Amino acid sequence: MDSETSTQKPVITPAPIPKNLARPTTTKDRDFLNHLEVYLAKRDGVDKLLKISRYASKIILASSALPESLILTQRLKSFESSVGLSRKAFRLGKFVQDVNTLRNSSFDSKQEIVLSIIAYGGEGLYYFVEQFVWLAKAGLIDSKHSKKLGKISAWFEFIGYTGSISLKFRDLKKLNEDEICLESSIEVAVLRGNGYQAEEEKMRKLREKKLMKKLSIIQDFADGLMALADIRDGKGQLSAPVLVSFAGLVSALISTHKNWVSC
Repeated sequence: MDSETSTQKPVITPAPIPKNLARPTTTKDRDFLNHLEVYLAKRDGVDKLLKISRYASKIILASSALPESLILTQRLKSFESSVGLSRKAFRLGKFVQDVNTLRNSSFDSKQEIVLSIIAYGGEGLYYFVEQFVWLAKAGLIDSKHSKKLGKISAWFEFIGYTGSISLKFRDLKKLNEDEICLESSIEVAVLRGNGYQAEEEKMRKLREKKLMKKLSIIQDFADGLMALADIRDGKGQLSAPVLVSFAGLVSALISTHKNWVSC
């Protein structure tokens, strides 16, 4: 028998981690129906689905693919009009979002302050006036004011998108500069033989952000084109019904994608 007695430490088996706490659930591995539930719980989620259905209907009607006398054509017209009115109801109080964005923003320059006021101020006033457009179309306000209110709303919307596009081009320029700096860091790491996995992950996220910013600019151009068509009462080549309807559908698809990814 040894003179020194060895003490054996007890083996502690860790308790199993519950499956739902093992790792955070990401958008990619989230169940589709759960993701859809979260998406539809948002005001913008439902609004954009209505926007897709409305402008898809408008494209069919504007392309004259269906005879005017067909019952389906009349039903599509009624459906498109009803969906348009329903979407206006979803904008009740939405102007507060732009007010809070301006209140909570920090600005780097006077130019950014001016562009932000144009972008968020224009959009906020657009949503504010849209409430009265909805009340006029719903019958609570005399319908004779509907056209005038719609024109004012379209002007504010167009001004807002002008500012928004300018801001997003500034953001895109900054992202391009960040990408150049990050590429330089990766090149230096490669030459030194150091690991650069963290930089590659940053680059991936940066490029995703750039893509979303580009899509957002395209969306603003499409919405701005529709606002311009409303200002001009559908006159001119840029106000052709098929073109405007297609712009509306493109805008709806992009915003649907953005909202789906973000929720």
